[in-house]
Amino acid sequence: MISVRMHGVALLPPNDAPVMLLRETVGEQRWMAIWIGAPEANALLAAHQQVENPRPDTIELIGQVIDAFGRQVERVQVTTLQDNVFHADLILDDGTRISARPSDAVAIGLRAEAPIDVEDTVLAAATVMINVAEATEGDDVEQEIANFRARLDDVTPEDFGDAEDD
Repeated sequence: MISVRMHGVALLPPNDAPVMLLRETVGEQRWMAIWIGAPEANALLAAHQQVENPRPDTIELIGQVIDAFGRQVERVQVTTLQDNVFHADLILDDGTRISARPSDAVAIGLRAEAPIDVEDTVLAAATVMINVAEATEGDDVEQEIANFRARLDDVTPEDFGDAEDD
């Protein structure tokens, strides 16, 4: 498993389809984009920014239910890529694995401040390399994201391949 962090959500043309951007925390610092829906994008952004809602949204509610059962989210793992569909698991502190969509798992993990991991084969099959050596020390992170988004303009889900092809 490779440690990643949720870097943000981007909208890709031509239809402004939202993608969740995950970035490797050490090593090559590879980027991975996972297509998600608009509601999932909103939930991810709220979780990423730790927005406090007056009443819990679905992601917060799931976290509260897990807590009510005396459990904690220990980590999130993006485990497979099958037929261009990503799969993830929530790992609880007692070892229980709960299958989930990556966007939901990451949002719940962000709320719980749990680490996020991606299976190495999934990361290898579904990443876009960004040459950070080209960046200078004063470069803005927003510019790096803009450059990444520009590279994704022509990307389709098929470009990410199928993990079974490796």
